[in-house]
Amino acid sequence: MGICICKEQSISHSESRNERRHRHRGQSSISSISEAVDRGDNLFPEVPEINWDPLAGFGELSPVVDKLVLETLAVMRILVDNDQEPPPSMMKLRYIADKEIGWLAVVHSMVNVIPMDDPLGPAVIILLLDDCPLPTKESIISLSEMFNLSEEAASEGKNEPRRHRNICVVLGCIAEKLAGPSSVSLLTKEILEYLIKNLVSDFNTFVTLFSLIALEKFAQTSENKLTINKYLSSLPQNPLLLLEKWVDSEDYVKKQVGFCAEWCLDNLFLKEGRPYAYENTNRININALLNSNDVSEYLKISADGLMARCDASSFESVRCTFQVDSGVWFYEVTIVTSGVMQIGWATKDSKFLNHEGYGIGDDEFSIAYDGCRQLIWYSAFSTAHTHRCWKPGDILGTLLDLESFQIIFYLNGNPLSPCMDVFQSARSGFFAAASFMSFQQCEFNFGHKPFRYPPLGVSFQVFNNYAKLADEDKVILPKHIRLERLRQSSVKEDSCTLCFDGKATVRLEPCDHRGFCLHCALQLEVCPMCRSPIQERAEMS
Repeated sequence: MGICICKEQSISHSESRNERRHRHRGQSSISSISEAVDRGDNLFPEVPEINWDPLAGFGELSPVVDKLVLETLAVMRILVDNDQEPPPSMMKLRYIADKEIGWLAVVHSMVNVIPMDDPLGPAVIILLLDDCPLPTKESIISLSEMFNLSEEAASEGKNEPRRHRNICVVLGCIAEKLAGPSSVSLLTKEILEYLIKNLVSDFNTFVTLFSLIALEKFAQTSENKLTINKYLSSLPQNPLLLLEKWVDSEDYVKKQVGFCAEWCLDNLFLKEGRPYAYENTNRININALLNSNDVSEYLKISADGLMARCDASSFESVRCTFQVDSGVWFYEVTIVTSGVMQIGWATKDSKFLNHEGYGIGDDEFSIAYDGCRQLIWYSAFSTAHTHRCWKPGDILGTLLDLESFQIIFYLNGNPLSPCMDVFQSARSGFFAAASFMSFQQCEFNFGHKPFRYPPLGVSFQVFNNYAKLADEDKVILPKHIRLERLRQSSVKEDSCTLCFDGKATVRLEPCDHRGFCLHCALQLEVCPMCRSPIQERAEMS
């Protein structure tokens, strides 16, 4: 489960997940804070008066906010149950950030105190900024002045990598939240030069990575995208062309940079004469891969279909292309980042609710291993496991035994006790599947190459030896090419309005909207037209 605050845990299995998710994130607590702020109440008298001086900073407020930010970071790893209220530190930060100067103080603190070595650090920056009010235009101007960013300032990144990495995370998050004119006003000439300068290959690799991601977020606004492309075209050499070569690096941070650079060149910052990654990918021995037609909205998949990454603030999920109904099966995953991912098995009945924080292991039709928080997830409930926290380079193995009806997870060959809960709801129709929190990445091995830690004394099958895909089904196209081909293709009049592939045979009740195939209708919790909760899915002749 992605980090969402205050989802109810003590609920019956008969209650719909749609009902559950409307009660999460501590909305009553946060709303009461906002109302109190509007009235001028002082809810937290221990918080000093909020003032800011360009030379003196935030005075007595700074150590208080620093402490609250670090307390929130510390508690995030244990915020896993559905009935937990927002931690007090987070509520106080929300109270402080309701004032413009307070919002600046919270951002200033996150930049200065979030450490480099905590895998949840960047994700907590996103979580706190999502929970704070949207910045005003005046706040954005003040933010630019506070950081005083420029091409020259980028050179400081070598000496202060933590601060500059966090600045880039903040810039990317705000650009994503403000997509539109406000995002354009944030991308000043100085900030653009700062981000591009950070792409120099001898800079701190984390700073380079999050500068790339920030540029991607800014490019979600078309005017910014044109500005960035124009600037890159004016350079003697596009730095992304050098960085994309790192995608095969043994250094796991460089591997992330290479993945993001390649994705940006394929999808956003196109370079004339450069082939797309999918045009140079060797797929000869790949028969099973991540399914680009069975993935949530913002997950990035590599051109070979075996690596996935999430840089969105949502909890993104994907299933494999190959379904298993009987026998014993095994696959491995190389951990590239050490944050929150939930990796395991899911049937087609498992739904991806990325914006609500539900993924693999968060319903009764899936089960997942979480190596960051050291948990096993099933039906949105978690139990602790005995493995240490995973780290980049670790190998997660998972064995699905549909003869004994058990699932075993391995970390570098070390097994956990078998899991059997998921078989209460499903006995066949399983896919390898995974969900990703912000800034997480891993690489799958479905048997196209030897396993690092195959289970000892167990006879098992691998997807790659049994799966068959047509050549065109192995191609992972950039999204803009895929959409253009879809526009050019002829769509039958009775096609599903969501996938344009299946036949529209389902009517949603009680709203009576129609135009969906059965496969897509089963993935919906609310009607995409009117947002009404779905009670029944009626098939029409």
